[in-house]
Amino acid sequence: MRAAADEALLTGFALGDAQAAAAFIRRHQRRVFGLAQSIVSDAALAEDVAQESFTRAWRHAGAYDPRRGSVPTWLLTITRNLAIDTLRLQRARPVDPEVIVNLGLEATGREVHPAAAAEAAEQADRLRVALSALPEDQRRAVVLAALCGRTAREVGETEDIPLGTAKTRIRTGLLKLRALLAAPSEVDD
Repeated sequence: MRAAADEALLTGFALGDAQAAAAFIRRHQRRVFGLAQSIVSDAALAEDVAQESFTRAWRHAGAYDPRRGSVPTWLLTITRNLAIDTLRLQRARPVDPEVIVNLGLEATGREVHPAAAAEAAEQADRLRVALSALPEDQRRAVVLAALCGRTAREVGETEDIPLGTAKTRIRTGLLKLRALLAAPSEVDD
């Protein structure tokens, strides 16, 4: 089986030949796992992606067309697509914005001068107060967009609202937040 062509191994794999399946997986497992790990940056997640890649290759072996590329290219394309989909699912995990708003902004672990730490704590408090002054729908949109890094489209999907509404809530919330944060500093000057 070692000298068998990739196409022959794929055919045997699809037909349920245990020896062909073992040879096919042994031949490609390092590349599949390596590609998955380079994309998802997590060994456990990469194992899952690699396993699913071989499962899909087995299920869809009949769709393989040698005119479109080699078996390794086809298999690595499956792996790449699965790894990217896995990252998208990881990123799209819903997070309650209230949880993020209520988080304390902690120091980064670097030594910080006490005056700088006090100023950072004061700014964090001002931000929390300003966020709490926003209407809830705007607060959620701003937190998802600005603090969680979500796009307006993702905010719309998370909040189950149209894209235009998500954009409006983000923009209006950010403008109100800017005004709330700027007001005290203008008074202090």
